[in-house]
Amino acid sequence: MQEREYPALAGAVGQYSETRPRQELREHFQCMWTSVLPAGQAPEVAVVPDGCVDLLWSAGRLLVVGPDITAARPQLAPGAAVLGARFQPGAALHWLGVPMSDLVGRKLDLADLWGPRAQAMAGQLAEAEANGRQAAVFQSELAKRIPLVAPPSQEAAAIFALVQASAGTAGEAIPLVLRHLGLSERTLRRRSHEHFGYGAKTLERILRFQRVLSLARASPEAGLAAIAADAGYADQAHLSREIQSLAGMTAKVLLGQVRA
Repeated sequence: MQEREYPALAGAVGQYSETRPRQELREHFQCMWTSVLPAGQAPEVAVVPDGCVDLLWSAGRLLVVGPDITAARPQLAPGAAVLGARFQPGAALHWLGVPMSDLVGRKLDLADLWGPRAQAMAGQLAEAEANGRQAAVFQSELAKRIPLVAPPSQEAAAIFALVQASAGTAGEAIPLVLRHLGLSERTLRRRSHEHFGYGAKTLERILRFQRVLSLARASPEAGLAAIAADAGYADQAHLSREIQSLAGMTAKVLLGQVRA
């Protein structure tokens, strides 16, 4: 029987790099990033959930990519180059003007949310792309909007940080958030849907999965059972099910790509 073909994990194929944004953007954006696929036969790519929202410049389009619950598989041409800006936790709602629950699993033109402002920005990027200045212009155009945008929600940032810090301890993240921030379960649910697209329990699942990726990179010799224990899963089988659900591939394939 022929072995099933799986997509390539985003960042594990072609060239991917992250840089710090300009100083004035750092309150709102975690990083700027670029991804360039190999020329020739372009592999199918899987972008796994990370709890984040991005703005993209790709193939002449200015896009917003909402939070995912399962791996996205964007259609990219051979040699495709993508430029991205990743929002800080709690920042995207104020920039985009809609709750992240409206954007889960979606990729849409930024003009659908910003109208002519996004069209003008896309025009600036298209012109800059002709002489290779699109990365600098992208940041400059974003910086122009900062005076018009409220600062990121400190409460949402704290929710994200607390869930991330406790993602390796099963069952502890939600009680920790409620206790430290003094929120009711209803308020936590509402804030999570507004800023992350889904409830805090789903955010915990996604950030625990991201912890698995970090552990796999940091400990190339560690087996699945050891990673499952360190990441707070009930057992190896639990981790394998989560990888299949969130990444759409087997644990063996995922770890192989992460460590390639």
